[in-house]
Amino acid sequence: MISLYAHSLSKRYGNNLVFSGLSFKSEAPVIGIAGENGSGKSTLLKCLAGLVKPTSGSVTWKINEQKWNREEFKKKLGYLAPYVQLYEELTVLENLEFIMKLRNKTDTENLEELLISLDASSFAHSQFGSLSTGQQQRAKLAAALVHRPQILMLDEPGSNLDQKGKKSVENIVERYRSRDTMIFIASNLKHELDLCDQVIALNKI
Repeated sequence: MISLYAHSLSKRYGNNLVFSGLSFKSEAPVIGIAGENGSGKSTLLKCLAGLVKPTSGSVTWKINEQKWNREEFKKKLGYLAPYVQLYEELTVLENLEFIMKLRNKTDTENLEELLISLDASSFAHSQFGSLSTGQQQRAKLAAALVHRPQILMLDEPGSNLDQKGKKSVENIVERYRSRDTMIFIASNLKHELDLCDQVIALNKI
């Protein structure tokens, strides 16, 4: 079982206090981070992922009651966000194969199944930079999932997706919920937060 402990988290950029004194524990399969724009949803997600350091406080990850070291945690993390991009000059498939190579993964036989599940197989051989914003979002979601992460962080996962694409996100969440995976959804959309077992609500300071 995966456990997350956040203790007295605060984050400040210069004179701008994003959030302060945030503490929570979670073992829930799907966790929502809710709040209006500017409340710090993306910043909190980055702190939990270790992409930025909190100004104060601590984040501790455990699996089966054993503390997860940083390097092992990074290997198990899948991350989707508007500010995360793939290589524009590579095709979608080349991007995915490159990510798997970086993570020392050799099992590529499930790539086709993943692309089909995200309705992305039709543009798998197209350069990422040539795709529409909706197609790029599907490709980025595939990149977050390609190594079968145990921690999946989704920042505005339905961004730029049509109804079919949003349904694909819901299906992915439900599929991974049944595995030993902890999923985070940072959003202020009701239909995305309805997928969550626990919601952390942030207030704009």
